[in-house]
Amino acid sequence: MLKQQRVDYILDTLARLYPNQPIPLTHSNHYTLLVAVLLSAQCTDARVNTVTPALFALADNARDMCHVPVASILKIIRPCGLSPRKSKAIAGLSQILVDDYDAEVPEDMDALETLPGVGHKTASVVMSQGFGHPAFPVDTHIHRLAQRWGLTSGKNVVQTEKDLKRLFPKAAWNALHLQIIYYGREYCSARGCNGTVCEICTTCYPKRKKAVVTKKA
Repeated sequence: MLKQQRVDYILDTLARLYPNQPIPLTHSNHYTLLVAVLLSAQCTDARVNTVTPALFALADNARDMCHVPVASILKIIRPCGLSPRKSKAIAGLSQILVDDYDAEVPEDMDALETLPGVGHKTASVVMSQGFGHPAFPVDTHIHRLAQRWGLTSGKNVVQTEKDLKRLFPKAAWNALHLQIIYYGREYCSARGCNGTVCEICTTCYPKRKKAVVTKKA
């Protein structure tokens, strides 16, 4: 297949498999989404969803979270990993939201990226899933699949994001981000497929015999 043929096939296949894409992180507003995405760094969405009910029972908005001691946040989110750093980030960003944004999550990529613990990927998820703006958050899992499918030769998520945005129509970015995540979990996981097993890999590269080794910076 030529690259454009692969792009078209991937779009059609993922739309067929995942016509509706529920947001995997449980949340009730922009603030809880922001905190949940922050917690998901180097942690599974499933684990985050077991932790956040207790956290959001204490505070589900920036004003209330400002009154929760960092130690209390830390105790609840410890199962998520990197908990000392994340607990300080949650407390810090909550105070900034209160001080600078009237306790609201800003609908602005640059502003989001200035918040403690919020990088480009987290900001992209909030802009996409929270506010509905076109964005293409790329994590290590999407990076791996994009390489298996011949959509990028980039060695990092930054280059992969640029390549995917160039290849796919902007109107498809938000849905496609989630569709790739769900497909990766179900059919093309790190251990379940090496580039020679799942439907998309074998259709895009029917003659491929060797496993695809993910390029990393």
